[in-house]
Amino acid sequence: MNKNYFEIIRAGINSTFQDLGRNHLYHIGIPFSGAMDNRNYLLANKLTGNNHNHPVIEFAYQGPHLKYYGSPINIAITGDVSFKIKKGDNLIDGKCYQSFILENNDELDIISTNKSVYGYLSISGTFDLKFQWSSCSTNTKANIGSNGGKKIGIGQKFSIKQINNDFSKKRLVYINSKIEKIRVLRGTNFNYFSDEAKKMFFEKEFTVSKLSDRMGMRLEGPKIENIIDTNIKSEGLVKGVIQITSDGNPIIMLSDHGTIGGYPKLGSVLSVDLWKLAQSRPESQVRFEMTDLGAAQKIIKHALVKRESIRLKRCL
Repeated sequence: MNKNYFEIIRAGINSTFQDLGRNHLYHIGIPFSGAMDNRNYLLANKLTGNNHNHPVIEFAYQGPHLKYYGSPINIAITGDVSFKIKKGDNLIDGKCYQSFILENNDELDIISTNKSVYGYLSISGTFDLKFQWSSCSTNTKANIGSNGGKKIGIGQKFSIKQINNDFSKKRLVYINSKIEKIRVLRGTNFNYFSDEAKKMFFEKEFTVSKLSDRMGMRLEGPKIENIIDTNIKSEGLVKGVIQITSDGNPIIMLSDHGTIGGYPKLGSVLSVDLWKLAQSRPESQVRFEMTDLGAAQKIIKHALVKRESIRLKRCL
């Protein structure tokens, strides 16, 4: 065991190692995986001085409780998350979008997400993880990725190979955006649905089902009428595709989705809006709006420019 490591006191709910995922493997049935909320994933790494594809711990609802052993290290948590840091007899209330220094025997207790689902823990170092197909991203249903393709478990210890020696405290002036309408491009089977059904999809609210997970989000609401065929020959899927099942309910493909599917595809969510879906809790409502390819390209370009313009401030 390396002299610098974390011990897991409480695993939390669905705590896994993630990065940006695996590209170019759909043809052999390997899903993309990766962080559910790329926006908060990237911000976490920015706060700890890492590159944009650095492994982090992703957690849902309740995060892990960890004890740290070793040389000082910077950590940061992003999302809408409550957490505390224990330094001896002192208990510090943590703040998201700000870095903190952990020292030997300090504890980090990630208590819960608040009005969102996922949060991210980054460190100013490199977890000693086994990569699979050039990624550490964990897909627990397929047993793919670091930690044997499993969730993080109680009692596990995770070594840190190297530590970035920049211990300046940083913070990000950042407010989690209000989740508004989800923007959608027309799908390959758009004309399988009646005009009334398409109008309903873009005008009515849908409720996030409790059955949603990293594979996909099930929605409940008005039934979307298919006027041609409720089943098609199975074909390739990508993250964000909206399939309409035979009972008229939408399913949206997320990070660990299957690579083929046989339900008609009404549309596809813009990549810059996928974080909104990922952070929508069960029983919450979502709405959609149609966009076209030209507008989508401008939206994505603007989002990339905005991301690159984010500046960190040093804490006094």
